Amino acid sequence: MARDRRGLFFNFLILFLGFSLLTRFTLLAMAWPELDGGLFVLIRIFAAGLLYDCAAFSYAGAGLALYLLVLPEKIYTAAWHRLAFYGVFFIAAFLLAFNLAAEYYFFYEFGVRYNFIAVDYLVYTNEVLGNIRESYNLPVVLPLVAALAAGALWLFRRRLASSFSDPLPFRKRLYSALPVLAAPALCFFLLDGRLAQVSKNEYANEVAMNGLYAFGSAFINNELPYDKFYATMDGEKAFKGLREDLAAPGTEFSDGGLDIARKIKARGPFKKLNVVVIVGESLSAEYFQAFGSAKGAGTLPNLDALAGKSLFFKRFYAAGTRTVRGLEAITLSIPPLPGTSIVKRPDNADFFSWGSVMSGLGYSNKFIYGGYGYFDNMNAFYSGNGFGIVDRASFSKDEITFANVWGVCDGDLLTKTLKEADADFKAGKPFFYMLMTTTNHRPFTYPDGKIDIPPSSQSRRGALKYSDYAIGEFLAAASKKPWFKDTVFVITADHCANSAGKTEIPVRNYHIPLLIYSPAHIKPAAVDTLTAQADLAPTMLGLLNVSYESRFFGRDILNGKPAGRAFLSTFQKMGLLKDGRLAVLGPKKYLKTYKWDEAAKTIAETPEDKALEEEAVSFFQGANYVYKKRLNRVK
Repeated sequence: MARDRRGLFFNFLILFLGFSLLTRFTLLAMAWPELDGGLFVLIRIFAAGLLYDCAAFSYAGAGLALYLLVLPEKIYTAAWHRLAFYGVFFIAAFLLAFNLAAEYYFFYEFGVRYNFIAVDYLVYTNEVLGNIRESYNLPVVLPLVAALAAGALWLFRRRLASSFSDPLPFRKRLYSALPVLAAPALCFFLLDGRLAQVSKNEYANEVAMNGLYAFGSAFINNELPYDKFYATMDGEKAFKGLREDLAAPGTEFSDGGLDIARKIKARGPFKKLNVVVIVGESLSAEYFQAFGSAKGAGTLPNLDALAGKSLFFKRFYAAGTRTVRGLEAITLSIPPLPGTSIVKRPDNADFFSWGSVMSGLGYSNKFIYGGYGYFDNMNAFYSGNGFGIVDRASFSKDEITFANVWGVCDGDLLTKTLKEADADFKAGKPFFYMLMTTTNHRPFTYPDGKIDIPPSSQSRRGALKYSDYAIGEFLAAASKKPWFKDTVFVITADHCANSAGKTEIPVRNYHIPLLIYSPAHIKPAAVDTLTAQADLAPTMLGLLNVSYESRFFGRDILNGKPAGRAFLSTFQKMGLLKDGRLAVLGPKKYLKTYKWDEAAKTIAETPEDKALEEEAVSFFQGANYVYKKRLNRVK
């Protein structure tokens, strides 16, 4: 090790690589039960990992190299400067140790390295810091992080001291600094995430990546241009396929060309019923005994009982892994586009939506949320698309019995909904409400004394059972209201509780419930057709016998074709699930087909299915075209 300022640079590099390696070993231990591929995959994990670790360091390393290049020798060797760099080294070690802890918790929660979720959360520091404070034992974690940083400083103390021993002429400094200064540009233009794809097992690929590099990549690629990165086809052919897929009895397309505009003719006289949509946070199908699952036995007694009294969709799938992706699909009836949800994008108002149809029918539309709706841009999206906003700022002090950082408890949210419904009913207005719950979100806290699982457990099962309790109380109270008879209650989820899996798109982690309950108007039945969140709006409008002009990409699942399909997505990959097969689209024109065994809940590679892949391209390319051209604006 050099005894001049080059040695100081390499000490920081070794510190970074050491913590990156320790982080990788930690995540490897967490993912070990799900890994496969043996020694060869392990070698590839650590080889690729070293590359991405160096790439991640190159950006901070360039700044350090520039500083060491221009700093005069007199200042560099000054006692105060040496002492300052001991402090900088400790701070760097503390931040890297903290990042290790953060990556551990992030991987535990999501099964991946930092991604677009981490980028999104960076914007909402109040909620995120509050969630960390309420969910994790910081009085234990932070001292451990500080101890680890102090230990690193102690181990490097002699190496740091020796790096101030010898002078280094400017010319030698320049020769050493030039390749380091060029490294970030080379990494930016020549390296992407493909080299981390060391296996068909997604856990292995995540362990191979560097979390800080992944964070930077997600930040830069928040919205990917579809035509540039994804498989495409002739536009006329794509929309011809879309119109064939969306054709159904009572559907008349306006014309050909690059559009899906069509008139929907109702099957009977219009039913002007109130509609209350409860979107349950992370309400996975795997917790329902009604789906034959033993995992959640006794957790959702009210919802399991309600399934037998409802139109119960048994094969309903979420569009993505984030709340805003689910709300986007339900509200706009559009397949997921690569990058961030439309809910979070600029210029996202005045779309043709479920809300715009209901507004045109004279309904009072409201988005009701227990937290502050600025989070994830929800208030801006819903207010710009015809909804009134009722969020935590609308609750008076006496309306809140319990709240955590994410919002009021589900019981308070649903009690507030009863008041809103009473007011609209008294004013003679039919109402359409979109509710978003929060209790089933870490830190999983809720009021004491309501269920047999104490809030101190901070368990998902406890949060789910409380949320189920709150919905049961809400429906019991609603049944005594004069508006109950003419109200349809829709209960579904935004996404599943778990999103990670071995495969690119783990289909089993997208299965969510859909219950449509209205004793006076909807006969209980089980629907076995494969269904997507994008199908909910047109299906509900079909049940209400609404005639309207549509630009929805979903369809009334109870009208016409028995074969269904579902749109799934991660941040950069989209999938079309149909007939036991999954076509996956990804960046770099990636296109692949998998076989989905729904009974065994397993997915495996299979020979390409050209017809399914073309259908997938037509949907996602068509959705992108309609969105970019704003063809689905309300005129």
